[in-house]
Amino acid sequence: MSGSHTGGGGHAVVVGAGIAGLAAAHRLLEHGARVTVLEASERVGGKLLPGEIAGARVDLGAESLLARRPEAVGLARAVGLADRLQPPATASAALWTQGALRPMPKGHVMGVPGTAAALAGVLSDEGLARIERDAELPPTEIGDDVAIGEYVAERFGREVVDRLVEPLLGGVYAGDAYRISMRSAVPQLFEAARAHPTLTEAVRAVQAKTAAGRQTGPVFTGVAGGVGTLPLAVADSLRSRGVRILTGTPVTGLSREPGEGWRLVAGGEVLHADAVVVAVPAPAAAGLLRAEAPGAAAELSAVEYASMALITLAYRRDEARLPEGSGFLVPPVEGRGIKASTFASRKWGWIAEENPGLAVVRTSVGRHGETELLHRDDDELVELSRRDLKAATGLAAAPVAARVTRWDDGLPQYPVGHHARVARVRAHLAGLSGLAVCGAAYDGVGVPACIASAYAAADQVQGDLRAVQQLTAHPVQSLHGGAGE
Repeated sequence: MSGSHTGGGGHAVVVGAGIAGLAAAHRLLEHGARVTVLEASERVGGKLLPGEIAGARVDLGAESLLARRPEAVGLARAVGLADRLQPPATASAALWTQGALRPMPKGHVMGVPGTAAALAGVLSDEGLARIERDAELPPTEIGDDVAIGEYVAERFGREVVDRLVEPLLGGVYAGDAYRISMRSAVPQLFEAARAHPTLTEAVRAVQAKTAAGRQTGPVFTGVAGGVGTLPLAVADSLRSRGVRILTGTPVTGLSREPGEGWRLVAGGEVLHADAVVVAVPAPAAAGLLRAEAPGAAAELSAVEYASMALITLAYRRDEARLPEGSGFLVPPVEGRGIKASTFASRKWGWIAEENPGLAVVRTSVGRHGETELLHRDDDELVELSRRDLKAATGLAAAPVAARVTRWDDGLPQYPVGHHARVARVRAHLAGLSGLAVCGAAYDGVGVPACIASAYAAADQVQGDLRAVQQLTAHPVQSLHGGAGE
């Protein structure tokens, strides 16, 4: 049997049981493969983690899914969660800026406005006037890629970046807008900016295209019981269809068999596969690929990651008077400890229904390169969160429970040139039939992007390269799912 085809009973091994690995296994089953999934940790789900606080079910990782892309919602429906998909009860977030919570402006693309008026109340008069000067500036040479913060600051001034682009992008990547690739992080705006002489015209072109697409319904959705239940449901569905999922089973060796196929060493067992999908973070992928694809391994070793922590707090509802809305974002220039807060029991109707006596709030801390804060112990992070919440909202009550969830090296960074690095990784792997990579390090960090990446990888090891070529050319934009995502 050919190493690039696992149909008709071939054996495919997926390394990693995060949402990307599970989605790849799901797709491989559809192709008719016999599938084994190997996961180093003791659980499936990766960055999607269901948990509880004070008896309430909550998410301790990602909490929402982009509903305007088909992948995550489609997978949820395929594994029996259709009746549990639930949009946010409120999607009106705020910005904690210049001493007050101010409504999140409308009429922008990832914080980049189509008119100065869209940011009235958030920017100073000088900042608003600076946006208007975009029309008088000569076109900016963008080239193959550009940092979104640098480009927007050049056209609109730094205030737009510091007050709006930075908190929105920081919520997705926990990164620095002045380093983040516009081509990879905001691909629609990148394409439009190359085609229009001013940034204002580019933003309006994106907005017009979005409006013409007439996508109705919520931009985001959640899952009753938590987005963290999605990988569990996928895993249950896979097992019921004969997939072996082995947790606590790190892969320590991956090598080409003489002739065709692959040999894996995992947890003391040797497995033979016709195809392998590597669905682990870039550093682990680099380690696995070093022997057979040293060029790809070198590129993946250079991918940087940011760490963050989520602080989940439960209050007695009658003691927690919170402002309206789903929560708020905090621009880094404000110098606060937290970068966002979600009023989870207000944002997600199912939390309120299941726990009428509780108010659940979560905050997030940590950005790329910001290690000092994350070295503090859990109690200090809880105190820091309470202090900032009180300053922002007046919430002075003591929580009845608190949980800190640390995501060390949780978010891959997409600096300028990221798309070219991903293309080089795939070029290095192109000569190895039956081997593909997927996950957050490649084409987008959101759940739909990870699933799209997984489906493309599963197709690739079947010899169908169309999806992976499409993704390499057009990454999936990962939007911000409201405050605290």
